[in-house]
Amino acid sequence: MPYGTDTLTQLQEILGAQNVLTTREDLIAYSFDGTAAMQQLPGCVAFAQTTEQVVQVLRLANATKTPVVTRGSGTGLSGGSLPCPDCIVLCLVKMNRILEVDRANLTLLVEPGVTTLAIADAAAGEGLFYPPDPGSMKISTIGGNVAENSGGLRGLKYGITRNYVMGLEVVLPDGEVCWTGNKCVKDVAGYSLRDLFIGSEGTLGVITRVLLRLIPKPAAKKTLVATYADMGQAAQTVSDIIAAQIIPCTLEFLDRTTIHCVEDFAKVGLPLDCEALLLMETDGHPAAVAEEAAKMEELARKNGAREVRVARDDTEATKLATARRSAFSALARLAPTTILEDATVPRSELATMIRFVDTVAKKYQLRVGTFGHMGDGNLHPTFLTDERNKDEMHRVEEAFKEIFAEAIRLGGTITGEHGIGLAKKSFLPKFAGDAQMRVMRALRRALDPNGILNPGKMFD
Repeated sequence: MPYGTDTLTQLQEILGAQNVLTTREDLIAYSFDGTAAMQQLPGCVAFAQTTEQVVQVLRLANATKTPVVTRGSGTGLSGGSLPCPDCIVLCLVKMNRILEVDRANLTLLVEPGVTTLAIADAAAGEGLFYPPDPGSMKISTIGGNVAENSGGLRGLKYGITRNYVMGLEVVLPDGEVCWTGNKCVKDVAGYSLRDLFIGSEGTLGVITRVLLRLIPKPAAKKTLVATYADMGQAAQTVSDIIAAQIIPCTLEFLDRTTIHCVEDFAKVGLPLDCEALLLMETDGHPAAVAEEAAKMEELARKNGAREVRVARDDTEATKLATARRSAFSALARLAPTTILEDATVPRSELATMIRFVDTVAKKYQLRVGTFGHMGDGNLHPTFLTDERNKDEMHRVEEAFKEIFAEAIRLGGTITGEHGIGLAKKSFLPKFAGDAQMRVMRALRRALDPNGILNPGKMFD
């Protein structure tokens, strides 16, 4: 271990020998995240259980200039928690306590290792609602959600993780603890440092506590599925729904390839004789829900929907939403390597972008399934390939170059919710421009002058 036995011994003294993994067999499980075709063994894996332990680990790492890569459940899709050589993987899954539910202020205080589903369940247990719902919510941790600024199916109406973070406890690279934010609905005192750490991908500090905003639980909801012979009809339906001043909580789409894979995997009765499917859900006051559902059905039929099916009850609605969440897993059954991306464009450009993805896939002779959050323009083109086939992987890389370039040309972005990490850092300068890159680098140097936190991620 290049950083020496003294460092390892001190790490074991801080955390206990049982919380420091060093054997190759133990390290393999932490050598990758959810990103395809990326793997790197760390120097060791360290499990912290308290903020004070995180403080001591970072003081040690900063003094010895040892790189630290923070990790939760490892579900990220941009290589953000991929280890760098000889680093300490600081795993926070054991910091998994829900510390406070404050009904008076509609807040929830948690440690970073709490799963998104556990947070949603804790809120529901109090008759409240935590809306962010990334596809990996059963296993992804809130620390990772904040670090990546995760989205989800309900992002159109309710927003993303950033919209629900009221405060953060962050340990800076030198071990100093910084608390930013509070339970106040209004607070404009000084810079919004809280927003600086959200989406920073573990490059500026280690999140050890998260104060979340909760909202009242919607009184009613209704779920609909519309099927189309053409993706353009589905895209126009979305445009018409928004133009009608309806903001559904869910407005998702699946293409033909994804529909077949999901139905084979989940068996929820999805129709197989269509080119596109829209999953629509409205929630709120019962009268408003009924009115919005009827209007969405009308607009879907106006745009040529072959069929509009209304879920009979909550059980069927949950099955449909679960089927959509299983899209990635379903597609992954078709090929050894599944590469899921998330180019995002303005809603008005959705049909153009979807057709472009299909054209690029045909150009490079690749299999692709496309699904995503049509309501907010977030597409997930998913290439089905084999990382052992070097020629095919090269064609996948070339295809993504064209897809991201087109997303930028259409006024979109190279990532809507997965982050930059290692996988997309070569595309960031073209999207961000010189001034933004200079400011981001300056911020990173100011907070982490020794460059120990997640080196090589986002930018060099």
